[in-house]
Amino acid sequence: MQAAEVFTTLDIELKPDPSRTVIRPFGFAYPEAFRAGRPSRAHAVLQRIKALDPAMRTRMLGLMQGAMRERHRNSDQVFQRRFEEMREELGSPQVDETIQLLIGAYFSQEYAFESAALFNPSIVRLPDAEPTTPGGVRFLLSLRGIGEGHISSVTLRTGEWAADGTVTIDPASANGVTPRIDRHDDGWVRLVCESSEDVSETVIFPVLPSQRQGVEDLRLVNFTDHDGVESVIGTYTAFDGKDARQELLRGVDMRTFEMRPLTGAMTGYKGMALFPRRIDGQFVMLGRQDNENIWLLRSDDLYTWERDEAEPIMGPKYPWEFVQMGNCGSPIEIDEGWLVFTHGVGMVRGYCIGACLLDKQDPRRVLARTPSPLLFPSAEQRGGYVPNVTYSCGGLLHGRRVLLPYAIGDEYSAFAVAEVDDLLSVMVPA
Repeated sequence: MQAAEVFTTLDIELKPDPSRTVIRPFGFAYPEAFRAGRPSRAHAVLQRIKALDPAMRTRMLGLMQGAMRERHRNSDQVFQRRFEEMREELGSPQVDETIQLLIGAYFSQEYAFESAALFNPSIVRLPDAEPTTPGGVRFLLSLRGIGEGHISSVTLRTGEWAADGTVTIDPASANGVTPRIDRHDDGWVRLVCESSEDVSETVIFPVLPSQRQGVEDLRLVNFTDHDGVESVIGTYTAFDGKDARQELLRGVDMRTFEMRPLTGAMTGYKGMALFPRRIDGQFVMLGRQDNENIWLLRSDDLYTWERDEAEPIMGPKYPWEFVQMGNCGSPIEIDEGWLVFTHGVGMVRGYCIGACLLDKQDPRRVLARTPSPLLFPSAEQRGGYVPNVTYSCGGLLHGRRVLLPYAIGDEYSAFAVAEVDDLLSVMVPA
């Protein structure tokens, strides 16, 4: 078998949908040179609203509510919450509910979070979810959506992989739900989406200064700690428009998520992915800290990753990866070791997907790797938002088969299935 024959692509594609929107905060201020000696723009808008005839305010509110309620089940609650967020900045005004909702609307925006792209998927088993067919598995899928301003958010889907190989993606809700943001003094936040009726309604968009330009490439893993507690954890890249850093998302349940920054010398980079369990009592991650090689990192603390316990374990060897290598998602534990899907960058900045096998007891040891790519841009898939890119943020193991969602052209997502034995058969000793 040739490497290009290992995966069977499925007739499923997820493409961006500009009709899916979420209500998110909107702010504005005068340029620095024009601020002195005048009230803030926010205060000026408040005064204009208060100066309106009450009948006009009521009419405005009705028009706004009519439009927003058609697309957002909880729009009034969102605008009320936005007013409360603005209350102190506006001088704690004593105003009626109509004015409060209008203020909330003026300081909000409707945002099409996946209008430009829906890509770089990751997949894990959906906790405590029974399949609808015997022998199947329910899964949670994360995708990176890009909207206006090239801002990245995370959107979620669910689906099922049946025993006969059929993959079904549950329809996405027409609603997008804005999470309530509970901020904590030590720099982390909890996102609470209590009004989500389906996980596809939850949108994780930038809420911290470190994420101003995006929450990128969430890499999910079903993590089991040494005490047996299982949780869904994801590492992602927070980008402020200039600098990137790694942060961690932990799913308390499918409506509540914690977002925490990672600290240490090895966290100011992209692409880190957590092993699904501790090894020798330590947390372990893969990354691409030097933008060329795959690194192995160890830590006693899930949130701190330092240079003294990190080392490169695998670098470019074959032409399709001469520029750069990186891990796709978290390692997958199989009988033979740790199966890792990799990406390689070659000519004309083309991204292809390969794989390697790490030793189960000592994952610093690379046992085998694919000399040729498994998935790569085909002739009809070379276009897109970023041409010549095939990329994934992780696959799902079920029995001895792997389901790998992957992105095409940084624009939309597709799916492929492979047998583990076929994957191993096209590897060569490292």
